[in-house]
Amino acid sequence: MQINRAEFKCSSERIGQVPKDELPDIAFIGRSNVGKSSLINMLTGRQGLAKVSGTPGKTRLINHFRIDDSWYLVDLPGYGYARTSKSLRSDFAKIITDYVLRCEKMHYLLVLVDIRLEPQKIDLRFIEMLGEHGVPFGIVFTKADKLSKAQRQRSVERYCAVLEEQWEELPPMVVTSSERAMGRDELLSLIGGALGR
Repeated sequence: MQINRAEFKCSSERIGQVPKDELPDIAFIGRSNVGKSSLINMLTGRQGLAKVSGTPGKTRLINHFRIDDSWYLVDLPGYGYARTSKSLRSDFAKIITDYVLRCEKMHYLLVLVDIRLEPQKIDLRFIEMLGEHGVPFGIVFTKADKLSKAQRQRSVERYCAVLEEQWEELPPMVVTSSERAMGRDELLSLIGGALGR
């Protein structure tokens, strides 16, 4: 699958404001500063399409990007950043859980995790919640350029070992680097499969 055209459509504070058309959403989610916006820019080939910030917790809205007039790529707020107020943070903020669990347009979720870190409790809790509610998802490892090939392999194996304790069947996984456009084709292929294309 290829992306030929990508444009910003809208930002929403709640799911009642998301686009009302029939186009499916493929959404990116993860901890604050995991690299969602950078990955969206790499995937679409449009630097600056999604605003990248060095300040974690910058994305506070549901941002829809219309792709080739046939689906949406959605940038969700990061979760688990400690420097936002408790009311804003409440583990997985209401805006995230409402969208993920109640938005009918939400077709497939890509959970981004930093490949350099040990499996984080907050990510594992979020993945567990997805399983409990039957939400279809894949895992995208980010920032792979920061590790050697052997280190990347060990990191993915470590994640698989943790997930295998809870899951009979592991979700699809893709290793990426926005800096080097690593994993772009694999990620597009995973999205294409989720969309049935």
